[in-house]
Amino acid sequence: MPSKNRPPAREVSPSDPVGGAPARPSKTARKHAMHDLQALGVALIALEPRRLAEMELPERLADAIAAARRITAHEGRRRQIQYVGRLMREVDPAPIREALDRLEQVPREQKARFAAVEAWRTRLVDDPAALDLFVAQYPDADRAALVRAVDLARNAAGSGHAPRPGRELFRLLRKVVDAA
Repeated sequence: MPSKNRPPAREVSPSDPVGGAPARPSKTARKHAMHDLQALGVALIALEPRRLAEMELPERLADAIAAARRITAHEGRRRQIQYVGRLMREVDPAPIREALDRLEQVPREQKARFAAVEAWRTRLVDDPAALDLFVAQYPDADRAALVRAVDLARNAAGSGHAPRPGRELFRLLRKVVDAA
């Protein structure tokens, strides 16, 4: 039962702060945001210098990243990483994240293409009908060169010789897949 002297308690929701002041994020949320920026800074430190130069970062941030690369002492490097994280608060992290995502996308595509070529090589060596499927999918492929390379790879695999013909088949397949 509410007291007569006190007004009833007002319910406060995060979207309706007391006194109409804008709601501030919690201390935990601010810490998470700072740790995310610091992790982004660590990713920039690990990036190749030529890739980093393409990102057109502010000079102070680029210098701090370069200094972090040179520091080998554990504590000094940790403090420099924290400094990079602090400088990251002054820049918009969205374009940096997008650029890093684009850079990570390229290796994923290369790995997928490598796996596809490897799968075709294995399939061509194991299954005689796979050559027709490969040529149907890649019509620009030189069928005669593929037949020779597949035959050599099959003979080498059956006799237990060095895998050189398999590598040559792989190179030929990669050239065809990359051209497509």
